[in-house]
Amino acid sequence: MTTTEHSESSPLVRIRSLLPGLARAEQRVAKVVLDSPHTVARRSITEVAEAAGTSETTVTRFCKAIGVGGYPELRIALAADTARSEARVDRDLGGEIAPEDDLKTVVGKVTFADARAVEETADQLDVAILSKVIDAVAVAGRVDVYGVGASAFVAADLQQKLHRIGRVSFAWNDTHIMLTSAAVLSGGDVAIGISHTGATADTVEALRVAREHGATTIALTNYPTSPIAEVSDLVLTTAARETTFRSGATASRIAQLTVVDCLFIGVAQHHLDKSIAALDSTRDAVGSHRLETRHDGRRKARETGK
Repeated sequence: MTTTEHSESSPLVRIRSLLPGLARAEQRVAKVVLDSPHTVARRSITEVAEAAGTSETTVTRFCKAIGVGGYPELRIALAADTARSEARVDRDLGGEIAPEDDLKTVVGKVTFADARAVEETADQLDVAILSKVIDAVAVAGRVDVYGVGASAFVAADLQQKLHRIGRVSFAWNDTHIMLTSAAVLSGGDVAIGISHTGATADTVEALRVAREHGATTIALTNYPTSPIAEVSDLVLTTAARETTFRSGATASRIAQLTVVDCLFIGVAQHHLDKSIAALDSTRDAVGSHRLETRHDGRRKARETGK
């Protein structure tokens, strides 16, 4: 399994992505940090340990688990991250949507979360891993994409994009069909599983079967230490938060679609001439089913000089 490196990402993004794999006491420390990072940046290690109901040793272990050398380094990283966030927008927009929030506040929080999901996903995306994924997909005899629930829409989007440039691709969201698909894959094929949590049993099982039959398996998830990573040769990660009011939220899908777009463009560049020809052909094929708009009429008039 190959996972992403997080050396340049926000410490909060890193903590959220690794949260499910932390020990229970370390998760309590993580909650204290995530709930109020600007406060933790000013607290001593003793104060943070007391707030989490644990020991200073556990706080130190937590720092090492998330890739930070020690507590002083964590405070510096949190202070820098808080400063960057405050320079962008009011901190209140970064909080969870509350039942009493008015509609204007809801709109602000939703759009802020969506924009941050794209920015943070880009910041932590491992380009080296993405390049390996692109290479694998570009030469694959067949690409099967698995996703259920909200992730099924992202799987369908990736399949449609690949199909438009002439790559043999299928998207499945039914468990039995996913497993059937995985069972007939072989070496040279690619199976991609999309799951925000990385713990969707159907998707994980499909990737496991695909891997057993020799296919290269790829995961797109928010959590690099989740079960889906264990059955994947390559792991691409997103950075989006799902909270009480935002389970299956647009932010998660937008983050996944951002990675899908990067993957698609990379594959298209591998077969540039063929991709351009295929895109032109597919555009022409559906052109007669598109109603002409005023904008089209003005464009034609400019082109003909009338």
